Amino acid sequence: MKDSYSQNNFSNTYDSFEKIFNNTYNGIVILSLDGDWIKVNNSICNLLGYTKHELYNMKIENIVFRDDLGVHATKYNRLIQGKIDRYRVRQRYFHKDGSIVWVLISASLILSKDAKPSQLIWQFSDITSRKLNQDKLKLMLGVIREQNERLISFADIITHNLRSHSGNLSTIKGFLEEEFSWLSNNENFILLAKAIENLEETVFHLTQVSKIKVVEETKLHLLNLCAYIEKAIYNVAAIAKNTNTTIINNVEDDLLVKGLPAYLDSIILNFLTNAIKYRSEKRAPQIILNSRLQGNFTVLEIVDNGLGIDLEKNKDNLFKMYKTFHANKDALGIGLFITKNHIESLGGKVEVISKVDGGTTFSVFLKTAI
Repeated sequence: MKDSYSQNNFSNTYDSFEKIFNNTYNGIVILSLDGDWIKVNNSICNLLGYTKHELYNMKIENIVFRDDLGVHATKYNRLIQGKIDRYRVRQRYFHKDGSIVWVLISASLILSKDAKPSQLIWQFSDITSRKLNQDKLKLMLGVIREQNERLISFADIITHNLRSHSGNLSTIKGFLEEEFSWLSNNENFILLAKAIENLEETVFHLTQVSKIKVVEETKLHLLNLCAYIEKAIYNVAAIAKNTNTTIINNVEDDLLVKGLPAYLDSIILNFLTNAIKYRSEKRAPQIILNSRLQGNFTVLEIVDNGLGIDLEKNKDNLFKMYKTFHANKDALGIGLFITKNHIESLGGKVEVISKVDGGTTFSVFLKTAI
């Protein structure tokens, strides 16, 4: 009875194993140490398009993509030597219809009773779709990178040529004024002179914008944020005094951020001059600079009590070129555009909270010095 029970139990266990082996979603094969098929399941047949009989009667290397024949070698040797318990490789196989199937293979050993390697077991995961999507993404990124490089070259050429042409026009205008003094009172000449002046200003702005490029992490410097703020406050001291503007710097003395000196100078100076420019006549102008840590960023907050901005109306245009939001004759709509690009080129971002006649808070996210 006992032998009969053991026999039945073994039979049931074997049947269960066969069902699991053949019906599992992933392809599973058992191989000899020489790489010959010993056992394959239904999923590997579906994956590669061959019947079990066909697979058993062919060498595995006959359906492996030639360039991938040696991908197992190093890891296989380490597995056999007992240095690793398992390994994973990506490998290409030819489907029966001639198409290429990308698979991720998880390989491990089956040991004999004396604990020596006897067979290999490989599990196959179909990653063809994932690999094709990765290849498409790489191709798209390559196209984007190439287009970006072309646009940068195009921008450099355009700004260089425009500078030359606007400079020539300005020189010719000067020659005409010297040779024909009466032109200074000519209405058409005055319009021409103003047009040339506007062109030179536009070319200058375009040149500044074209110079802004994403800065590699290795090229960023550790900069003392407080020191740069103090420098900017000193540079606007005369304007602040004339407008009775109070500027309070609450940033810690030893706070370091990652950036470029010229960019950080420009960022802080632009926000300070903007806050003074768009002050409210209803109250004494005040600008407060605070800092806080958020994740991998140091957030510089520039808080003013000025005119504020109608964000519901202007949020989408706030950082666009040549967009202005107050009837200020000195407003060009270029400062915030350049400043945002400077911040983003350093790997940061800028956020804004504002209320009409209630002031504005700009939050500048700069990479923390870690």
